[in-house]
Amino acid sequence: MACAKGAETGIIHLTRPSITPIDEKEEVMMIATDTRGFQIKSATESDVSVILSFVKKLARYERLLHEVVATKELLRETLFGKRRTAEVVIGYLETKPVGFVLFFHNYSTFLGKPGLYIEDLFVDEDYRRRGYGRALLLHVARLAKQRGCGRLEWSVLDWNQPAIDFYKKLGALPMNEWTVFRVAGKSLDELAGE
Repeated sequence: MACAKGAETGIIHLTRPSITPIDEKEEVMMIATDTRGFQIKSATESDVSVILSFVKKLARYERLLHEVVATKELLRETLFGKRRTAEVVIGYLETKPVGFVLFFHNYSTFLGKPGLYIEDLFVDEDYRRRGYGRALLLHVARLAKQRGCGRLEWSVLDWNQPAIDFYKKLGALPMNEWTVFRVAGKSLDELAGE
């Protein structure tokens, strides 16, 4: 039995999800959740359009759509090509994709263990507050435990209070003493000496 610490209830006990192969050839798994009619499926190359659609919806919600330069071709190469850099699972209500989570491994030298970092977690607005975001997050938490990870981390925009409240309710702690730094675009080119 997996469990997650909750801010209000102490410990929330969760039943293990059932895992059913969808396509033995591709080893794609559909995972039933405790949320009625909601299933989680590992994304495949054929899901690139769905993934890009979710990326753009998330960017619109975060008021950052102008920063999205990802294309189906880039996602296909980086998520499903020779050097896969991240994983994606998609949440389905029956057969309709309603949310996704994109994550990848990082590493903690202090713990001496790998971790998982969630880059994107998004549920369509019409399907929020039904437990789908929680189910996607718990799926990644279970993967982290199965893979021997020491932590699960993600970032949230300071103004996104609904997300902050949601994460705190699940027992997540903000890392207020840390500041995220980023080098991208022209600055990255200059730093790399190009």
